[in-house]
Amino acid sequence: MSCHATGAGATATAERRTGTPFVALVGNPNVGKSTLFNALTGAHQRVGNWPGKTVSVAQGDWRTAGGRPLRVADLPGSYSLLPDSPDEALVRDVLTAPAGERPDAVVFALDAANPARNLYLLSQILDTDIPVVIALTMTDVAARRGAPPAPDALARELALPVVRVEGRSGTGLDLLAEAVGEALDAVPPPRGRTSAWAAGSPVAAELAGLTAQASGLTPHPPRWLAVSLLCGEEPPEVPAALAGRAGAAANRLAAAAAGEDGIEADTEADTDTDTDAELLVAEARYAWAHAVIQRAAPRPAGARPTLTDRVDRLLLSRGFGIPFFLAVMWGVFQATTVLAKPLQDGLGDFVSGPVSGGADRLLEAVRAPGWLTGLLVDGLINGVGQLLTFVPLMIIMFLLLALLEDSGYFARAAFVADRLMRTLRLPGRAFLPLVVGFGCNVPALAGTRILSRRSHRLLVGLLIPYMSCTARLAVYVMIAGVFFGSNSGTVVFFLYVASVLLVVGMGLILRPLLFRDMKEEPLVLELPPYRLPTLRVTGAQVWQKLAAFLRTAGGIIVATAAAVWLLMAIPAAAGHGGFGKVDVEQSVFGTVTRATAPLVAPAGFGDWHATAALGTGLIAKEGVISTLAQTYSAEEDGDPKLPASLHATFEESSGGHQEAAALAFLVFVLAYTPCFATLAAQRAEIGTRLTVIGFGIQLAAAWLLAVGVFQIARLVW
Repeated sequence: MSCHATGAGATATAERRTGTPFVALVGNPNVGKSTLFNALTGAHQRVGNWPGKTVSVAQGDWRTAGGRPLRVADLPGSYSLLPDSPDEALVRDVLTAPAGERPDAVVFALDAANPARNLYLLSQILDTDIPVVIALTMTDVAARRGAPPAPDALARELALPVVRVEGRSGTGLDLLAEAVGEALDAVPPPRGRTSAWAAGSPVAAELAGLTAQASGLTPHPPRWLAVSLLCGEEPPEVPAALAGRAGAAANRLAAAAAGEDGIEADTEADTDTDTDAELLVAEARYAWAHAVIQRAAPRPAGARPTLTDRVDRLLLSRGFGIPFFLAVMWGVFQATTVLAKPLQDGLGDFVSGPVSGGADRLLEAVRAPGWLTGLLVDGLINGVGQLLTFVPLMIIMFLLLALLEDSGYFARAAFVADRLMRTLRLPGRAFLPLVVGFGCNVPALAGTRILSRRSHRLLVGLLIPYMSCTARLAVYVMIAGVFFGSNSGTVVFFLYVASVLLVVGMGLILRPLLFRDMKEEPLVLELPPYRLPTLRVTGAQVWQKLAAFLRTAGGIIVATAAAVWLLMAIPAAAGHGGFGKVDVEQSVFGTVTRATAPLVAPAGFGDWHATAALGTGLIAKEGVISTLAQTYSAEEDGDPKLPASLHATFEESSGGHQEAAALAFLVFVLAYTPCFATLAAQRAEIGTRLTVIGFGIQLAAAWLLAVGVFQIARLVW
């Protein structure tokens, strides 16, 4: 149990920084904090690493009721200021930074359905003396479970302003803005009170003495510093004499605790006095939290199980949980492919027809040189056009996944899948960064820092590239739609299942080879209550993810399209035409990709168009489809249709087994290196040596799996 925080800090004073006040939004995980942040800041927010840290934090602009501008940061969810992960370490460091850098106020999101647990963290924040305003969330869930805490009663107990808020509907946001404005202007500011250190208790007596001695000696808040030292922590810049007094106080508390238990204190025994003092402080915090809730929200006797409890008995059961999860994911992929296909086809025809044709005629009318027409039409327009066809797919996919996330089911899916992962001897907590890998492998690799053991971080860092990211999804849907028609959703679902199985299989292979002494680490996961998603919150999530995808993919596709066109315009040898007039197969690009095509011939797609796409896909998977469209456009006259061209090429290269070759191609895309950015992130997290080893394993696994899939599937197709 933790009872404190460690880090750099300073006492809060009446003196305020000039400029825009800084407000920190703090709370336990899954208390509605991020929903509240989105409601407060709307579109006026940005996400990036905190200065000097590798943890991503969302920041935004907000205003008080009087119109005063505020800077608000949504700090990561935390259970304690004693960090157990980089996220919690960031929260600690922000709240205990030097006086000029600490928040001017804290908005503490308090879950009305689980108030006692939340008050433990609040008691630690009160030790920092930062002004606090309580945002009471989840009151609807608390009402269904029994009697929710009354804001007025909580305000009396805590001596803090308490505002009932609902981020989804906007209820209470104006009152919260008013309360924060008053807290910033109040003299003295609302710093609350806690009776955790009740007068007369041994802990209170020792803390009082240490707090008095700590005042003015360091930039840390005196009471926070006293608690930290009493529990055995030594923040930097602490005078040795003060640390010695704290050690003596901890010894006295340990001796007193032993005497109360009827144990004779032995000064020569090897006792852990820090742990004894820490437990005493933690017990005092929990006792205070329990007393506050008993007075502010007495729980009715005989409370019945909630709907969430009853549904979880079914969805989290061993026999039903995994099949239901697989059925849900199959439905997501099937709905995505079926609904997106007509929209994709329409956009594709529009780009390849009116847009490309119109641009071609316009450039011809102004007598643009041939190389410029080729660059703009065959390169940029066709490349970016393929990006636009991804938009319906991404909107539908992000919408369905956001609905699952907002409803509370995704946390259950992680719980169900974790059981399978631990059965197969993979670290339980490792499932969290692996799940992030379904979105993008780069932040997933950064997420391995939540794992406390280095061996776990290294193994998961090697496995994350096999998690099928969003960029690969666009390739799956396009190729599956061309070759498998109405069954394309099932094929995409199969690829995601194969991704998980590949992670498990590679984990079982790599773990005994590289990490023989690895111990399992359990997954600790908060399960939020089930809720009905709201249009505003879900729409904001979809837009943020779509905008991020378009920004990333757009830049990559434009750069890749320009580079590919340039290489296709340069002749590989003299006598094959001039710049921009060379036959594409005789260009530098065509020559290199034709030379590599035989390497994948056993997999059924030994054609230079396919190897060209896989080559640019090594830079980023967003370039696979655009490269296919670009190479066919440059090679063929008239208005080439990508589906027909793909069918013809794969039929020829596979000897008439184009469906088997297409499936093998997709498996290769799944298994080989996601992108250069992933390699860079791997190198930063697991080192150069393991990154090179992992890169080689990915290419070998992709080739072996693709060849195996084709050779088996050709017997069916």
